[in-house]
Amino acid sequence: MSVEASRIRNVCIIAHVDHGKTSLSDHLIASNGLIASRLAGKLRFLDSRPDEQERCITMKASCISLRFGDYAISLVDSPGHVDFSVEVSAAVRLADGAIVVVDALEGVQAQTETVIRQAWNEGLEMILVINKLDRLVLDLKLTALEAYVHINRLLENVMQFFLFRLKTHIIHRSMPLLLHFIFLKLWISLRIIMWMWMIQSNCDSLPN
Repeated sequence: MSVEASRIRNVCIIAHVDHGKTSLSDHLIASNGLIASRLAGKLRFLDSRPDEQERCITMKASCISLRFGDYAISLVDSPGHVDFSVEVSAAVRLADGAIVVVDALEGVQAQTETVIRQAWNEGLEMILVINKLDRLVLDLKLTALEAYVHINRLLENVMQFFLFRLKTHIIHRSMPLLLHFIFLKLWISLRIIMWMWMIQSNCDSLPN
């Protein structure tokens, strides 16, 4: 695609292993019509190596160009396993921003903290994506209110990691982040309850 350099953005997806990076990549690719929507999450399009497909794990960072309005997005899917952390390092150094994927059930894991730290050290803007919300109903059997409390605690864990574990001396970077998280928690409260109510309603309607 032909796009001005000023309208090109490099975005990497980072997460702990099996938190859904490659599935999210599939859905973003499907939104551009490059693969069928029904195959998103199953095809693992960016896991192009035979051993990646066989083991269902990303080993090498892969990139694809997508279109978002007038912008071209170079989307980089990076590995989540600690053995391939050098690939994550390369991805964040090339990126302008990062999508941090966190499993709603498992929450922040060791590799989640590692990849966030790598992105932070490179000065990347980050977007938090909470994935696999349905597991809170299907696996934990939580009610909508219990799911809200669970996700609220997950958001607090992420915020605590930014404010206390990174121990950065750059105050002007941490304060706007705190304000964004406060706004996020206020905005998402009702949304989470609505989402979980819909998921729970759909699950109750399924035959036993």
